[in-house]
Amino acid sequence: MSSSDAFSKSGPFAGLRQFARNRTPVERCEMCGRELAAEHQHLIEPEKRKLVCACDACAVLFTTQAGTKLRRVPRRVRYLPNFRLSDEQWNGLMIPIEMAFFFDSSAQRRVVAFYPSPAGATESLLELDTWKEVVSENPILADMTPDVEALLVNRVGAARGVPAQYYVVPIDECYKLVGLIRLNWHGLSGGTEMWREITAFFAALKEKVEIPREIASA
Repeated sequence: MSSSDAFSKSGPFAGLRQFARNRTPVERCEMCGRELAAEHQHLIEPEKRKLVCACDACAVLFTTQAGTKLRRVPRRVRYLPNFRLSDEQWNGLMIPIEMAFFFDSSAQRRVVAFYPSPAGATESLLELDTWKEVVSENPILADMTPDVEALLVNRVGAARGVPAQYYVVPIDECYKLVGLIRLNWHGLSGGTEMWREITAFFAALKEKVEIPREIASA
């Protein structure tokens, strides 16, 4: 396993420093300088995995521009209540903790896996054969957009009977979680404050879940 220098000025996750510090009173679009609301659009530079804050007008310019340096991060969140992943498959993915995210990296031309840690995001040496097996049982994963969407897995507490949570989310939500954990980690196990923040994060994520059209119109 290799550790990413997630929050250094030159590391591949440099754009995520915003999630690991107090927000400045005013955030601005990094493309045009326009003032941004707390909830705003993001672009990502796949080669560096760097997030760029953007206003709606600038973000829309990158919606369909394949092959550009920056790609627009979508906003939809999909909860996967019927996701199939056995303990054996999870162990086969070689993730050392019970929380991780997976996405198709166009820069590396493969699916990559990261898990949060006190130092930031740490890459795991993903067992691709097991991943292919998971995708075959969960076809929705084949529809994830490279670089900008990820499978977010939360199996913390599964051994105690707490249901696991599976989402397909915008990649910036994964990096936000990484930042929250790094910022709030105390002691050996993270501390009460960190676990409170994680609980609040997943509760807020559930509120953002996209309701299928057929259900919404029923």
